[in-house]
Amino acid sequence: MTRALLVYPEFRSPSFWNYREACRILDADYPTAPLGLCTIAALLPADWDIRLIDKNVEQLADSDLDWADIVLTGGMMSQQQDCFEIIERATARRKRVVVGGPDATSSPHHYSRATHLVLDEGELTLPVFLDDLKNGCAKSIYRDQRKADVRTSPTPRFDLLQFDCYTHMCVQWSRGCPFNCEFCDIIELFGRVPRVKSIEQNLRELQRLYDLGYRGHIDVVDDNFIGNKKLVKEFLPHLKRWQEERGWPFEFSTEATINLADDPVVMGLMRDVGFFAVFVGIESPDKTTLIGMQKLQNTRRSIVESIRKIYTYGMFVNAGFILGFDDERDGVARGIIECVEEGGMPVNMVGQLFALPMTQLTRRLASEGRLHKDFDVSPVGDDQCTAGLNFETSRPRAEILADYMQVIETVFSAGKYFDRVLKTTLMLDSSERRFRPKLRKQFKELKGLWRMILKLGIPAETRPHFWRVLIQGVMKNPRSIRYAGSLMALYLHFGPFAKYVVSRTRETIDKENLVPSKVALLGSSRGIINIKLPSV
Repeated sequence: MTRALLVYPEFRSPSFWNYREACRILDADYPTAPLGLCTIAALLPADWDIRLIDKNVEQLADSDLDWADIVLTGGMMSQQQDCFEIIERATARRKRVVVGGPDATSSPHHYSRATHLVLDEGELTLPVFLDDLKNGCAKSIYRDQRKADVRTSPTPRFDLLQFDCYTHMCVQWSRGCPFNCEFCDIIELFGRVPRVKSIEQNLRELQRLYDLGYRGHIDVVDDNFIGNKKLVKEFLPHLKRWQEERGWPFEFSTEATINLADDPVVMGLMRDVGFFAVFVGIESPDKTTLIGMQKLQNTRRSIVESIRKIYTYGMFVNAGFILGFDDERDGVARGIIECVEEGGMPVNMVGQLFALPMTQLTRRLASEGRLHKDFDVSPVGDDQCTAGLNFETSRPRAEILADYMQVIETVFSAGKYFDRVLKTTLMLDSSERRFRPKLRKQFKELKGLWRMILKLGIPAETRPHFWRVLIQGVMKNPRSIRYAGSLMALYLHFGPFAKYVVSRTRETIDKENLVPSKVALLGSSRGIINIKLPSV
């Protein structure tokens, strides 16, 4: 029997999404589990002995490596440095090391120390590797740039997970996105024609989680959930019936483009099956900038009105913004701040533009001679929030960093953040929500509330804001108070993280001797905000 050890590298860099402090109030260690490795595990031979270690929630011991005959790992660019260390530790013990995933697919030259690179989509390349391995003729690299038929993808090995380590589980129903954003690597890795799993397949995955005893939040990690609206409309009524038959065990979140707001039928179906949150990439409120980045879908509607419309269907919006595009002008910071405040979006992932491998943006910058050396090496200890702009910018770098600090300091000040949480709580229509936490989860949430009171309801910086949201939320929209609590808990991460981001950005300005008057004015007129974040 072959003993296979699957190791998920740690996300070491501080990030908007690594909200461990928020997870801890619910006795969890990390937001979500490694769905990709669970799917790879399901593609391995049935007679293999398989273990999975997620380094975000547990340690990788030498004894784990000694047990294994083969080690499989891989991840995203922000996991790159830890993945390198896993490879080194395993090869030092003369283990066969197999690496795949999006970063190795995009930058295979960084992973030459691995025994085998099994790249692109695992449904295509992994079976070929396994056949060669069985026959004693495994090659060093496997590639297949076709797109897999996701209807053949197996049910992930959710049984390898420890559910209590995470705040939520995740599933993937489709791959790909029909749009053409210049900076995005999704359309390069997975294509612009969304591929969708069958209805039976989707329900089988949910049933597996249900049979294993999981109840609660599931994130649908599709690149764009509404990439194929026709199939979404076909699937959601079946999901509603499945939920009804089992007493509404799950509630959902996902990622979608802003044109979701154009389709009341889809929004109504999503509300009816229990979707409560959606991440939307806004990037910039400026039309010229959006046209330059080829995100045309955001130019054909009012962003703020679209966001408010989504709220009326019981879903709040988590938004993404990016600074550093070529077409940006002075005033971009003010525009982002106004968009955030008018839209009432508490959670905003604001990052510096990072040229990812295998994107139209990177190819253009390379042709213009503007890419930095080693642009595709993940900076140690940083992500795009503190180490973006890995190219020569068209606008002065100092101005971009000054605008970036202005946005972070403003939108993540305690008063502004909790104001938006209250606005969200009052706007959010949860009247149709049927999901109810089971007693065990209710007990965890009550413990979490008590911990929030200690961490947010007592300190002077957050005390008045916390109690204002809690009291008004209970009085005016009690059905949405669970989500208000989740959003407030996220401040346990956003507060300190925003402070960290501003501090690191100032260090960059000092290190590079970037001292325009705009930065100096910011430094003298604004304090450094203290902010933190948990998971919803």
